[in-house]
Amino acid sequence: MGRAHEVRAASMAKTAAKKSAVNGRAAKEIYMAAKAGGTDPNSNLSLRAVIDKAKSNQVPSDVIQRALKRAEGGDAESYTSNRYEGMGPGNIAIIVDSLTSNVNRAAANIREVFNKNHGNPEGKVAFLFQDAAVFAFEGFSLEETLENLMMNDIDVNDVVEEDTAVVVYAPFKSFSTVKHSLDEMGVKNYLVAETKMIPTDDYIEISNEEIQKQLQLLLDRLDELEDVQNVYHNAAL
Repeated sequence: MGRAHEVRAASMAKTAAKKSAVNGRAAKEIYMAAKAGGTDPNSNLSLRAVIDKAKSNQVPSDVIQRALKRAEGGDAESYTSNRYEGMGPGNIAIIVDSLTSNVNRAAANIREVFNKNHGNPEGKVAFLFQDAAVFAFEGFSLEETLENLMMNDIDVNDVVEEDTAVVVYAPFKSFSTVKHSLDEMGVKNYLVAETKMIPTDDYIEISNEEIQKQLQLLLDRLDELEDVQNVYHNAAL
């Protein structure tokens, strides 16, 4: 399906320069999920999902515990989530999710980054993506994974191999059931375990090096904004 991209993207996201942002975003997600449904991940499935996502992104346990303690202690801070759509260089579709305590600031900063980096913040592109649960891991074959999922009657969209990893794409709402099945199979360390937006069609290859550089700069600038939680696109970078 042309989606052999998740493992490379996850690897890039785990560079030292981005770890602080990754930790901060995970703390926000955990705090919000715990405030909404309680701090016990066994009864709060949304919290369990964001903790699993944090662990797959190698977020330290002390960051997770601090976020839970903040929620437990009655911290009154609140965040608002919003989604923005736009186009980047090379007609690449981009979706930006924000989680912020200041919606006006977030919107203005995101718009500014698009405008200053060869982008268009007015594009409507959500129809080019779908919500999905994505898992990537090593140590098991494609055949083993398929057999396990079929035996447990787990609904998935696709299972593919990427480099040395197996990547499972499943419906957004199936995150917990797929994760439980893979855990029982013996997967301990996930390269990716999260819900995200993925293209409905293949990722787009960009052959022009200058456009590649412009797009990467735009994505990096968006990723640096403190109010930005996730950035999704359909470029095969």
